[in-house]
Amino acid sequence: MLFTYPLMTAVQIVSARMGRTTGRGIAGNLRQHCPSWLLTAIITLLLTANAINIGADLGAMADASRLVLGGQVLYVLLFGAICTALQMFLQYTRYVSVLKWLTLFLFAYVACLFMVKVPWGEALRSLVVPSVHWDKDYLTTVVAVLGTTISPYLFFWQASQEAEDVRTVPARQILKRAPHQGEAAVNRIHLDTFVGMGFSNFIALAIMITAGATLHTNGVTDIQTSAQAAEALRPVAGAFAETIFALGVIGTGLLSVPVLAGSAAYAVGEARRWPTGLARQPMEAKAFYAVICIATIVGMIMNFTPIDPIRALYWSAVINGVVAVPVMAIMIWLAAAPKVMGDFVIAGWTKALGWVATAVMAVAVAAMLATS
Repeated sequence: MLFTYPLMTAVQIVSARMGRTTGRGIAGNLRQHCPSWLLTAIITLLLTANAINIGADLGAMADASRLVLGGQVLYVLLFGAICTALQMFLQYTRYVSVLKWLTLFLFAYVACLFMVKVPWGEALRSLVVPSVHWDKDYLTTVVAVLGTTISPYLFFWQASQEAEDVRTVPARQILKRAPHQGEAAVNRIHLDTFVGMGFSNFIALAIMITAGATLHTNGVTDIQTSAQAAEALRPVAGAFAETIFALGVIGTGLLSVPVLAGSAAYAVGEARRWPTGLARQPMEAKAFYAVICIATIVGMIMNFTPIDPIRALYWSAVINGVVAVPVMAIMIWLAAAPKVMGDFVIAGWTKALGWVATAVMAVAVAAMLATS
């Protein structure tokens, strides 16, 4: 997590700058500058990974709800309906505000961290000098971690949200047409992304250290549901830690499911030249909202099959890690091209770290495939 922080930050900055500069998301730029077969392949893989991820998140939320609230209510259907309705019927500016406030749920994981006994010397030492094992399980997990932090759906979402803000905020214009706004816009993107990705890694570390210091230490290494993970905290950290962890799972799902479904809809809509955007009313962008509904429904259906939701979440992260490599390579190539970005091409450390991130992901995937 320490070493990936500058890499994931650079990639998200590239995504945001592309959306702000061109007024189009990644799929819209791919459609203009890449072969149709490549665009179709990337969108198909993105949709597959997102649908699996949505299903796993809904399953995790349902398990955590049963643990906290009890009962036999079909929480998967309830959460799926809530996430879809918020996107379809809540005013865009209010919806953005809801997502921002939901991020506070993530601090539940930080609260859990301070409720458990952590060997901080060992944890901090391993943070700087990780233990590397050249076997397929370790390398597959590395790809999964990379795929869930440097993840294609985040690229598509951030670029599309920047483009959406250009359409909905009257003062903002596409940078290629309004270069005088460039310096302020780029500075905002850099600050926003550095801070956001910093909190992202901090929360991820809190989850990892909590799990390592409790579950792994006590021999709990086979978790099939989020409820099992929360329940396993009870003997070592108490019932309150169990409840807080479960609430964190619910809040995280409410934050992530709309982003996953929304990024899929933006990608498909831009690729097909449909009217897109959460600022549009459902009747103005029927196909866009249909993709959101379909992706969520597919995820819901997955929870009524024998598929293990935690394993599904793990393998969707692996798929994201594999898909990210070509997406990042094409995205950075486009962001460095004057015909795409005009005077706002990426350069210097942003471009260098973008290519380093792509190379690291590619080597990790190649090593995983070689050991498999």
